[in-house]
Amino acid sequence: MPPSDPRSWRRPRSYHHGNLKEVLLEAARKLIEQHGPVGFSLTEAARLAGVSPAAPYRHFRDRDALLAEVARIGFDRFAARLDAAWNNGVPTPLAAFDALGRAYLAFAREEPASYAVMFEAGLAAEDAARMPGATQSFDVLQKAAAALCRGLPEKERPPVRLMSLHIWAISHGVATLFAQGGEQAKAVPMSAEEILESAMLIYLRGLGVLPHDKGR
Repeated sequence: MPPSDPRSWRRPRSYHHGNLKEVLLEAARKLIEQHGPVGFSLTEAARLAGVSPAAPYRHFRDRDALLAEVARIGFDRFAARLDAAWNNGVPTPLAAFDALGRAYLAFAREEPASYAVMFEAGLAAEDAARMPGATQSFDVLQKAAAALCRGLPEKERPPVRLMSLHIWAISHGVATLFAQGGEQAKAVPMSAEEILESAMLIYLRGLGVLPHDKGR
């Protein structure tokens, strides 16, 4: 689905000084969808929001601060979505893991501006590390990894953190290449969900979590 034209967006009728921050954040998301995380200025965000060029400085010192807030809110929403999908491993860890992967892709597809800022805007690693949602998101992946490996003999279990990083890397790769609707997706006769599921099955079989003759 092509990014929406920011010119079609206008600030809410209920705009007032009390929700200036929210209006600027929504304007930023629209501009990010159109131009990418680094393709607009704070002045352009103000113009789209229908406020003076000086107004954004009441809440954000510069564009980077605005992007950081978009990322922070995005990580919070991302973490909540992953946690709900994982649902403490119910009904089974494998079924919940499948739901987790689908939730990851759905977020990237449905909130492309937030996702781009969270992972592609060049935020300093220390800035991302200070965002509670980023930590919570990774914690959900670690819970899933630990649950999936619980049936393996203790000496054969991979390090949970390393396994979680592998899962995140695979999921991010699929989301970036396929779920966001780029040109690459059009040439692949499979959905993002099918690609991610098959990649995870291969990965889990390689670890011994799944027998080679069983999918789930």
